[in-house]
Amino acid sequence: MNVVQMNEEGRAYINRELEARFAPEDDILRAAVNRIVAAHAPTMQISPLQGKLFQVLALTCDAHKILEIGSMAGYSGIWLARALPDDGKLISLEVDPKYAEMACAALADAGLSERAEVRVGAALDLLPTLASEAPFDMVFIDADKVNNPHYLDWSLRFTRPGSLIIADNIVRAGRAFQTPPPDESSSGVAAYTQRILEHPKLVSVALPWDDSGNGLDGFSISVVRE
Repeated sequence: MNVVQMNEEGRAYINRELEARFAPEDDILRAAVNRIVAAHAPTMQISPLQGKLFQVLALTCDAHKILEIGSMAGYSGIWLARALPDDGKLISLEVDPKYAEMACAALADAGLSERAEVRVGAALDLLPTLASEAPFDMVFIDADKVNNPHYLDWSLRFTRPGSLIIADNIVRAGRAFQTPPPDESSSGVAAYTQRILEHPKLVSVALPWDDSGNGLDGFSISVVRE
């Protein structure tokens, strides 16, 4: 019996096989990625396996309202909105009008416009306007990392016991673990991580993640408790 070697090539092989079995991309998801490529913009969306995991988590907490901070081109929004019931709602905040336009197009192509809305502007300007639409059953934070602690403050205001708060890119190739962190983004991530570990109403865990299986980044999952 041949055993896959746990080198870079072997990890990439396992990652591809898991994606093919558990999180195959359809034409809609591939089109969302292609829009980014065609616009010559950085491709910073989550991986298919992350998308499927977040979809499963949304279903697990019976999410009817999801808040996404950072739309990019709508790739993650498609995964999240597909977990919602017909009367559910995804509100996605995006500071860059170019990405917001791509996200709207991706969600429309997926037939999700009725349950997904992209709002354009700086998240810290838009978040105070959402109070009447809370509570949210799930919050996904994937925007500028400097403001992660502020996004956590708003997430705690806008969630309920049992809600999930997920933050992407909390490892940053290990920079977020250095003392002191070498850049502002890593400092924001480090402060966020310390907060979710110490907050009495959060139970949190983190997983390493990288598209090639190298574990160079990761994401955290926090559940709000009573």
